[in-house]
Amino acid sequence: MIKRTFIKTTLGLALAASFAAVSAQTTPLKFQLDWRFEGPAAFFLVPVAKGYFKDAKLDVSVDAGNGSGGAVNRVASGAYDLGFADLAALMEFHANNPDAPNKPVAVMMVYNNTPASVMALKKSGIKTPADLAGKKLGAPVFDAGRRAFPIFAKANNVPAVNWVSMDPPLRETMLVRGDVDAITGFTFTSLLNIEARGVKADDVVVMQYPDFGVKLYGNVIIASPKLIKENPAAIKAFLSAFAKGAKDVIADPAKAIESVKARDGIINSELETRRLKLAIDTVINSPDARAEGFGQVKGPRLSLMASQVSDAFNTKTRVKSEDIWNGSFLPSAKELDVLPKGKK
Repeated sequence: MIKRTFIKTTLGLALAASFAAVSAQTTPLKFQLDWRFEGPAAFFLVPVAKGYFKDAKLDVSVDAGNGSGGAVNRVASGAYDLGFADLAALMEFHANNPDAPNKPVAVMMVYNNTPASVMALKKSGIKTPADLAGKKLGAPVFDAGRRAFPIFAKANNVPAVNWVSMDPPLRETMLVRGDVDAITGFTFTSLLNIEARGVKADDVVVMQYPDFGVKLYGNVIIASPKLIKENPAAIKAFLSAFAKGAKDVIADPAKAIESVKARDGIINSELETRRLKLAIDTVINSPDARAEGFGQVKGPRLSLMASQVSDAFNTKTRVKSEDIWNGSFLPSAKELDVLPKGKK
């Protein structure tokens, strides 16, 4: 009798331990950023540092990237489960690879407006888009602003310009040296890089695409088809934890930069705090984002962008907006209520 009770007790403890182990299991997820560990990366590093992903039973690893195109390709290859990339780059991948078996899908909007801008020094005499006619514009060949420039040019009746290609680290240096008349780049990246080269912000002309008739969406969170099919719950959990972290980042950018500093100790915390605040003000807490709702898109605007990208990027097939967006994993309206109140 004692032996039988002992066996039952032991078996019960074993089953309880087994159940606890299963319930405590976390889902590993590999996440690919679009760029280096700079200010905006805090949106993904804060929920890691604060344990929000862990609380959601997720083991999320976040890796630095080298461009949106690379992020899309790595998620498409299966090397990463999720990523952060420019929506135009995702659209281009879909349209140029119609037969690809694993085309990533956007599941959440983060940069409601493209961060792309044209920047020039005031001393160049460039004040408006019309002044760019015949000028030398510099950018890497894969730069999002350069790729989308035909849309900017069409919206503002800009005649032909002359492009000069360079590696990303040389872009702002060549502008300051006068090797090019203007550049394209993300506002919160290039403007601060120009300042770092000794030019005051007041001496820079910044033509942000959204202010000049270009209503392209910016960066989105993308997911692999495999993850969508096999573990949709993990995507929902990831986006909920991300939204929780996003609210913290927007509320206290300076504090959020500590998570970036932890990943890359050589960053300048003050500079990256400014970069993060600039990103929040220009593309995350923008008028369009407040009108549409954080994380979400509007069908007509998405369809227009799909058409514009098809034309500007000269894709093999036309972009189908319904193929690149899946909003079914988005958190509740309450969870997505992360933008500050009272800003008009």
